[in-house]
Amino acid sequence: MNRTTSQPSEELIGYKLMLAFEGLTPPPRVLDWIAARRVGGFSLFRSPNYDNPAQLRDLTAALQAAARAAEQAPLLIATDQEGGQLAAMGDGMTQFAGNMALGATRDPELARRVGRAIGLELAALGVNVNYGPVLDLNTNPRNPSLGIRAFGDDPGLAAALGAALVEGLQSAGVAGTLKHFPGKGEAAVDSHYKMPVIAHNRKRLDAVEFPPFKAGIDAGAKLLMTGHFAIPALTGTSAYPATVARQVMTDFARHEMGFDGVIITDALDMGAITQGAGQIIDVIAAVRAGVDLMLIMLDEDTQERLYGGLALAYSRELIDDSHIRPSVERILALKAWAAAQPQPSLDVVGCAEHRGLEADLARRSITLVRDDAGLLPLRLAPDARIAAVMPTPRDLTPADTSSTIRPHLAAALRTHHPRVDEFVTSHLPDDSEIAALQERLAGYDLLILGTINASMQPEQAALVNELLALDRPTVTVALRTPYDLASYPTARTHLCTYSIQPASLVALAAALFGDFNPTGQLPVAAGLVEGQKI
Repeated sequence: MNRTTSQPSEELIGYKLMLAFEGLTPPPRVLDWIAARRVGGFSLFRSPNYDNPAQLRDLTAALQAAARAAEQAPLLIATDQEGGQLAAMGDGMTQFAGNMALGATRDPELARRVGRAIGLELAALGVNVNYGPVLDLNTNPRNPSLGIRAFGDDPGLAAALGAALVEGLQSAGVAGTLKHFPGKGEAAVDSHYKMPVIAHNRKRLDAVEFPPFKAGIDAGAKLLMTGHFAIPALTGTSAYPATVARQVMTDFARHEMGFDGVIITDALDMGAITQGAGQIIDVIAAVRAGVDLMLIMLDEDTQERLYGGLALAYSRELIDDSHIRPSVERILALKAWAAAQPQPSLDVVGCAEHRGLEADLARRSITLVRDDAGLLPLRLAPDARIAAVMPTPRDLTPADTSSTIRPHLAAALRTHHPRVDEFVTSHLPDDSEIAALQERLAGYDLLILGTINASMQPEQAALVNELLALDRPTVTVALRTPYDLASYPTARTHLCTYSIQPASLVALAAALFGDFNPTGQLPVAAGLVEGQKI
């Protein structure tokens, strides 16, 4: 056994913690922690930690230098760079359209290339773990926290694309994380606020929810992220989440599915997990269940409480060497793998090759659902007036960075036609806003109406239905989840982009004006309109 793991188990407990902090440079408290205690690593996020690629690379270098000075193992440094609606690293990075856009292409090789590009850019910043890909299936269109984060609702498609994305990430030296194990696509509530219950029987789970995770494991994914949801088919109860269940984390993940890497919790500040002083009970249960890393967010009191609580639990023999040492060995093996990977130059971040791949994904994902009105490709007189309407982007879940994206629909259309006016509505327009907009748009020659989750935002659906009543030539576009057409079924020309990233809206405009024929395919059974699947 090496010097690190020959230490007393109590001194190794810090390796089981993934911490977070606020700051563009390591604050003194973080440096003091690294100097005095072991630590698994740190999760970095856009608003508290990221300003630009060079700054982030300096930040990660400073953290690793502190670990070396303390003679402890290199740090795991992680982030959520899923693409699409969740991009923890911001300006300067290549922002890919995300999983559901990949699902619309049905191309594992493209997923592999996108995964490698994301991995190379993260590695250049000093990030060695990506919390992705999401392998939950979007089988419930009303799932409040999933949507376009999923590849779709088909287990075979998600398995192929997820495995390919993992291979791409890890070929670039960044560990992939399969989440949210063992699959929460059917959740009807958001686990950030309340514990969902996945009530399907084992036969259904084996056929639908589990295959993508098995494919990701077989592809060699280094980490598995637990889901904070109850799954009675594996545990026999709906009283507690999979995260704290040994039947899920050890019996199922390790013994049945064959996963031998690092298991990490989802964030422990979520409502599905006990909060406050009682949280240590769930954390002890997770350790005893076989979870390796605890993902702890920004609150400093929580970090200290959980560290001290685990140390006390060890001293009281609530956890013992069998819970600590095998876990730390897995963590140290992951750290060693990550430390052995080469770090690319910052030149790879946002490079021309990756921007080209970003555009390729955006184009290949554009899906023409219907053109019963025969509007496409658009052929407009130079003096024709187009109204481009979309809601103000906002974060619809805590796992969302959409609010950082400026509306780009009108700007994209103007590259093809000179007379495009932009109308950015409230995300949830009220009756007076709808009436005023209806009056203003009555004289336009063409309306292009983008929606963001209108299927779950009835105010947006009401706006579109009122504008469709103007009986003007109209194109509707689902800019996020593809279910929106069911909320305005009289729309006769409709497309899906699965993303509001600028590249996706540039691709949409090009498709509308006939630069290419959209080839994307719906990756979900998108609901029913007049008895027909759309």
